[in-house]
Amino acid sequence: MFKFKTVSKVGIATAMALMPFLVLAQLPTPTSPYAGAPVTLDDIRDLIETVARFLILISVVVAVIFIVWGGMMYMMAGDDVAKAGAAKSRIVNGIIGALVVLAVGLILQTLATVVNWTVFFNV
Repeated sequence: MFKFKTVSKVGIATAMALMPFLVLAQLPTPTSPYAGAPVTLDDIRDLIETVARFLILISVVVAVIFIVWGGMMYMMAGDDVAKAGAAKSRIVNGIIGALVVLAVGLILQTLATVVNWTVFFNV
């Protein structure tokens, strides 16, 4: 009985060790799962530009919505000083947000021109 347990343990361990070879035995030539076109720096740059433009567009839309919302609140505030102050601060924050987003766009555009210098490449 002891010998049967030992032989079965060794047999199972051997089968587990040989399992990858047994699975690939059916294929004529194994193919790599990583086959395909390589990713280039242009692809990465295009992806970053697309994401940055999308985020800038969404941020500007949100800033405009805050400015309009603040303007509507200011018009509806009437004589209430607290509501008028909250509306003014919402308008100012919307303008500041729009300026920050546009500044980020300018910074990204500047970095894009710096990265495209041919000084970094031995062409």
